[in-house]
Parts: sequence; structure tokens; C-alpha cells
Amino acid sequence: MRATSLTRRKFLKASGLVLAAPAIIPSSALGKDGAVAPSEKTVLGAIGIGPRGRYVLSRMLDEPDVQFVAICDVQAGRRKQVKAMADAKYGNQDCLMYRDMFELLARKDIGTVLIATGDHWHALASILAAKAGKDVYSEKPCGITIGDCQALADTMNRYGRVFQAGTQRRSIGNFQFAVHLARSGKLGNLHTVHASIYRLRVIHDWLPAEPEPPKDVVDWDRWLGPAPWRPYNSTYVRGGWRGYFDFDSGATLLDWGAHTVDLCQWALGADGTTPVTYEPDGGTIYARYANGVKLVMRQGGWMGLGTCPVRFEGDEGWVETGDTGRIELHPASLVRERKRYVRRGTDPAGHGRNFLDCVKSRARTASNADIMRHSHIACHAAAIAWQLGRKVAFDPAKEAFVGDDEANAMRTRALRSPWHV
Repeated sequence: MRATSLTRRKFLKASGLVLAAPAIIPSSALGKDGAVAPSEKTVLGAIGIGPRGRYVLSRMLDEPDVQFVAICDVQAGRRKQVKAMADAKYGNQDCLMYRDMFELLARKDIGTVLIATGDHWHALASILAAKAGKDVYSEKPCGITIGDCQALADTMNRYGRVFQAGTQRRSIGNFQFAVHLARSGKLGNLHTVHASIYRLRVIHDWLPAEPEPPKDVVDWDRWLGPAPWRPYNSTYVRGGWRGYFDFDSGATLLDWGAHTVDLCQWALGADGTTPVTYEPDGGTIYARYANGVKLVMRQGGWMGLGTCPVRFEGDEGWVETGDTGRIELHPASLVRERKRYVRRGTDPAGHGRNFLDCVKSRARTASNADIMRHSHIACHAAAIAWQLGRKVAFDPAKEAFVGDDEANAMRTRALRSPWHV
């Protein structure tokens, strides 16, 4: 073939090369038109997702920089519910289902996990996720013992993982406003803070045994995990485990207390410590910090402002708020500072956004592992005092009860083999 007749097309044909059409790259893949490029997305998996977990997950799915790819749950029905939710969101069938969380944690593409199992699994699942290199958003309570909370915080710090406790009220406007007032000095010197809690209870009984379903329907052994063995009953896996000592935390005090005591600690600037004494009186527990400020953990709402109310009292004024977003305060001069808040205290959207931002920046979250450690330990110490029925003294530096072997023995629980921290 003479050079004069060697056209580009003939050269490519003679060389065995294919003349390809020009590639068309969607603008979404480049992050244009408001889309987030795949390389900028946080790849998320979830472990143990029931009703609350689905709500938290739904709010994370609303974020454009999240790609949810996998669900692990020991119950087939819950696996399928979450897969259907994710596939409907993305218009495909790509969400994978796992019964064994170790299969999900082994995936290198998943960098973050949402953990919303039953309470007795939160700490161990979070620790295993951190060791697998994942950042973690865990529903509260994040550990059912003082020892759980210590081990969880230590692990997150040791492995440099981003951690967010699901105490989302730190990211809700009306609670932030109340804390701002308390910390600004506009209430004067704080002398008492109030945290609402559930009715305290501990159940040691077993429900009657029922036929155990096939493992692929409900993996009962894995559902129990580190908790002591007991016969299967469908009530447990439908959410009826609450209140049973082996599965619950702190006589149910942490159901609300994980939120409300946490907010009181924040209002006092006490995120790095705990009260030093705890004294039960019926269903109320009175605690005191080293500086003399009183923390009152008591049932109910006082001014009808919704669930999980808190109240901060100083020598020049007070503020109270709850999940409705409404705020009551005194003196009248503070009223002009009050704004209208519409996001309910149960909404995790802002808290999830804070977590995702910190995953990218590697900054500390609003409810990081150390904040969780101290507020959860305060709740557990209060619950131990209530279970013992007497006043206890606590050393925040040593995270131990003072001269009290009986109380100190309650800081940890044995884990069922082969599970361990």
C-alpha cells in the first residue's frame, strides 16, 4: 500500500484496531448539574435495621452524596424491607442482603455503617466495624454497660474512626438554643438540670419457648449474640426485648436518658466528666457534680413540651424544651431571643448530615465517642444506684465507684462465647 493512499480509516483497519465512536460521559458521573460524582459519595451499609433504623436510613438516603449498597439483618423480613426501600430509591436491584455481618464488613467498598440492632449488640457491632476500617453511626444506647462504653470509645480512638452516637437532639435547633442559653450565662449560675427518663424497670424472667424458625428466616443464635442463651420467642425479635435485663441497658433509663442526660451534660459544659454521687428516691434519681450542681433524672414531661424534655435552672432564670420544638423560659426578657423550631427531636436528618460531613473531613462529630462515653456512663451509674436501692459515690477520673465492690461488679457483664471485646 502506497503512502499516498494510506488514509486514517485504512490504517486502523490494516492495524486491526477498531474505530470507536466518541464516548459520551453522563454529566452526573462528572458531578455536574447538581449531581454528586460517584468518587465523592459515601458508600454506606447497615446492620440490624428495624423501624427506628429504617427511619434513620431514610433520612440518610435523602442525602445526595450517599450511596447505600448493602443491608445485614438476622431476620429475612427486615432484610427484604430495607432492600425494597433502597432499590425503590435508586430504581435498580443492586442492594445486597446479608445474614452474616462479617460478610458486609469484609467489603472494601463500604466505608461507613449504620448500626441499629437491639441494644445488646450496639457496642460489639460498632467495635467490629471499626476494626474492619469502617466509620460508624450507632443508635443509642451505644453500650449496655459502663464497660461497653469504655471499650467502644477506646476502640474508635485507637483506630481513628469517625463515630456518631444516635443522640440526634444535639443537632436539633430548640435543644441547641436551650443549651446556648444555659452556657451563655443568661440564666445566671446553673444550679439544677432536669433530664426526663422512662419508668425504671428490670425483667429477669424468660418468655415461653416457641419453635425456633429456620436460620435463614431468623438466626436466633446470632440475634442473641453476646447475650446469655435463652429459648426463642417471637416477641423478642419483634422488638419486645425491651426491659429484659439481658438485652436492655440500665433499667431502661438510657432509652430517654441517653438523650436527656447527654443534653444536661452539654448544657453544663461537662462533656468530659460525670456526677460524683447518685441517690435514688423511688422513680427519681438525684445526682451531683463535683461543683455542686444537681442533676435530677425523673419521669415524664413537666410543661407538656413533648417527649424527652429537659430543663435547665439558674439563679436568674430557666429554660425548658422538648421534642415538639416549643420552648418555655424565664425571665420575660429572654422571650425575644426565642425562635420557632419545626424539626421534631426524633428527626435524625441534621445529625446524619453532621456524621457524613465528618466522615469526609475527619473532624469530630456532634456526639463523638468521648461525649457518648461520659453521658452514657452517667446514665449507667444512675441505673446501678437505682438497682441497688442506695446512694453511691463515683470517681469520674477512674470511672469507678468509690469503695463499693458491689456497684463496681455491675460495670460489666460476661459475654456469651465466642463473642468478646
